[in-house]
Amino acid sequence: MAAILSLRGVSKRYASGHQALGTVDLEIEQGEIFALLGPNGAGKTTLISIICGLVTASGGTVTVDGHDIVKGYRHTRSVIGLVPQELTTDMFERVIDTVNLSRGLFGKPRNDALVEKILRALSLWDKRNSKITELSGGMKRRVMIAKALSHEPKLLFLDEPTAGVDVELRRDMWGLVRQLRDEGATIILTTHYIEEAEEMADRVGVIRQGELILVEETAALMKKLGRKTLRITLNEPIEAIPAELEDWSLSLLAEGHELEYVFDSQAERTGISALLGRLGELGLSYKDLNTQESSLEDIFVGLVHAPAGEAAA
Repeated sequence: MAAILSLRGVSKRYASGHQALGTVDLEIEQGEIFALLGPNGAGKTTLISIICGLVTASGGTVTVDGHDIVKGYRHTRSVIGLVPQELTTDMFERVIDTVNLSRGLFGKPRNDALVEKILRALSLWDKRNSKITELSGGMKRRVMIAKALSHEPKLLFLDEPTAGVDVELRRDMWGLVRQLRDEGATIILTTHYIEEAEEMADRVGVIRQGELILVEETAALMKKLGRKTLRITLNEPIEAIPAELEDWSLSLLAEGHELEYVFDSQAERTGISALLGRLGELGLSYKDLNTQESSLEDIFVGLVHAPAGEAAA
């Protein structure tokens, strides 16, 4: 499938000398959902702002829908929709008016049927005549999404789309994002909610200190970097881990009632059989075994805190 977004050697250094972005290379295929993860100050918003034409890159090229964002800015801006993290709209304007105005700003003719469809999809139709200031925080964020969708963009950026909204509304938005993708939109989202990326994204990118340290399919990332944890519940508590078990780097938990063993589920030998055998030899009986797979959050935390050389390994 063709790439709708291509970045080659994109960097950003501000006049102060701060290097917000290193050298970023990335391609996003049409129709995919891509999640960009990273701690505060990692460069997520800077990268999005460059693509959307809000910040000028210090180096490199960005191509959107086959057009350079500098030479073909009229086209590229017409196919990009942006839902910023901050609420930026006239709070005393009616919902339907602000969505219609946003569509007109892109030179699109009035389309009442389309606007109604968007507002209904976002559960905003009943609020169409309400002033934005009268809405809840979650509803205001929906209005921002409606504005971004009003000119029918091919590439939609969602910067922390569910920040500050409740779990139910968050899941509603997840459903909307999937629907937009099914209708042909390409979606790039930044998020602090790891489960959001794990639930929705086809691929995940991790950015740290302005460097894109990893881009991977979500399922492949879980398979490649995921770890499993074995919890062994002992029949009788122990005060310390016997020296004979040091090869497994165990942790002693629950006031001596549990042993924890972290292992690579993809390894040819996990060491579990040998561990259980050694426990038997030492007379340490157990009543329960429980395994847990690492979540994307575990992987993310490990990546952003790893030394620079190890992160990209």
